[in-house]
Amino acid sequence: MNRALNEQLVLPRLATYTPRELFAWGRRALQAVNLEGAHADQDARELLEWVLGCDSLVSAPDQVGARAAERYRCAIASRRTSIPLQHITGRMYFRMLTLRAEPGVFVVRPETEMVAQHAIDAARTCSADEPVVVDLCTGSGAIALAVATEVPASRVLAVEIDEAACQLAARNIADIEPVRVHLVRADALSALVEYEGRADVVVSNPPYIPGSAHPTQREAQLDPPRALYGGGEDGLVIPRGIMTRARALLAPGGTLVMEHAESQAEDLVAYATAQGFTNVHMAPDLTGRPRMVIATAPVVEQ
Repeated sequence: MNRALNEQLVLPRLATYTPRELFAWGRRALQAVNLEGAHADQDARELLEWVLGCDSLVSAPDQVGARAAERYRCAIASRRTSIPLQHITGRMYFRMLTLRAEPGVFVVRPETEMVAQHAIDAARTCSADEPVVVDLCTGSGAIALAVATEVPASRVLAVEIDEAACQLAARNIADIEPVRVHLVRADALSALVEYEGRADVVVSNPPYIPGSAHPTQREAQLDPPRALYGGGEDGLVIPRGIMTRARALLAPGGTLVMEHAESQAEDLVAYATAQGFTNVHMAPDLTGRPRMVIATAPVVEQ
């Protein structure tokens, strides 16, 4: 780090600071490096709230001591090197939930909130008294927990194969909804044989990045490759496998909701149709891009 960048990280040595002084300094320090995808105001505020242990700066103490100020300086320094905000604070937000986060496990994205919404809508409108929802490739447990907390009548099965992700998901489930969510460590492409033909909703945010593509954002580069790459040059090996597994798990009339890359939309619509799904269509994420496929398991006429 050159001298200019070092100088930007110098915090005036005072006995105490006001939250306003620290926030203004942190915002300037983050603005100076112009991190891709970062929001200086938002990040500086969240890091300060984390350091001070408050939900909002409105409830922050009037004065902040030197030790807490130094912790804030270190947090800002880490963020300036593109360490994900969630790895610094150990928490991430998804819909109405605050989840634990840690290095080595995929950081859930805001765009995936719409995937959860469609799964929630499907669970709410199905005829079952206790809808069975399967979350394949659950990662941190974000989608599974969103469904379980927003559809209290549901029973959610969260499937994950990665050990680190399972450990984190287990902690999130224990914190938020240990009764309605059951974590299963297994391969999503073959899990839950005993539930075949019984699921009302299958939802998934699987690995889908093509093998020929590489994340350009520093934050994405810190996500585990196992959670990113879908297999093959087109990245569709795992997504196609998820669709095949969903077809086996879903009861007649059940709903599949699966996230994918924008470039994979046409291929996955065709594949879902070939698998026998009906009402196959795309839906947009929060940015308006077609990023998920929604389909219905066929109803066999008697």
